[in-house]
Amino acid sequence: MVSSDQRRRQLAREKYERQQQRREEARRRTRRLTVIITSAVAVVAIVGGATYFATSGDGDKDKTDAAASQSPSAEASPTPTKSEKPEPAMKIDKKAEYTMSLSTSQGDIAFTMDASKTPHTTNSFKSLADEKFFDGTKCHRLTTDGIYVLQCGDPKGDGTGGPDYTIPDENLASLGKADSNGMVTYPAGTVAMANTGQEHTGGSQFFLVYKDSKLPPGYTPFGTMDEKSLKTVEAIGKAGVDGGAADGAPKKAVKISKLTVDKV
Repeated sequence: MVSSDQRRRQLAREKYERQQQRREEARRRTRRLTVIITSAVAVVAIVGGATYFATSGDGDKDKTDAAASQSPSAEASPTPTKSEKPEPAMKIDKKAEYTMSLSTSQGDIAFTMDASKTPHTTNSFKSLADEKFFDGTKCHRLTTDGIYVLQCGDPKGDGTGGPDYTIPDENLASLGKADSNGMVTYPAGTVAMANTGQEHTGGSQFFLVYKDSKLPPGYTPFGTMDEKSLKTVEAIGKAGVDGGAADGAPKKAVKISKLTVDKV
């Protein structure tokens, strides 16, 4: 006959084993995503392209563990090398606000950028927009579980593209102090830079947060969508991912016909 103490120990052991199994599954999912999305990681390192990994939980009680294990990682990525080409020369007014406007197949999306907080990021987008870098590109990635973002800005459309330079991280403390798991909340409406998981590897890829999302504070938050734009991205998120997965190309294809950056 099993005593109550033995039964408690058995239950505790089984619970621990389930937790370890879930954590290992989360790590395996991260590695699979890393291999898929960064198959051209050497190119990513050179051109400053970005990969951005989704967080997915396995039940509420283990979402924190899953988030920690599936947060942006350089597990399969070499240390990014600095490109020989410098970022664009500073031509914006660093005391001004700018508006970035996207004309897309799913409706217009716009957000403001404060150049005093993110001068390098704002200047880079202004320079790229003036060159029509984003015109004709698509938003290649949508995540609908754990984190809720639409990712755009890759001229290749597969998560590996970008300009031939990188820009420094900025404004990272603006979202507050990280919690005990190293996460901060990126509020719905936030626009932030994607990266390779390493510092100062932003290029042209960015993500639009359509629902509060917990992430490490390593992604430059540089814009805030207006209410109408947020609803547009929410509708894209609600439609889901092509094929029914939680991470992949959006079911409602989002093609950017024109992107402009203008001083307010």
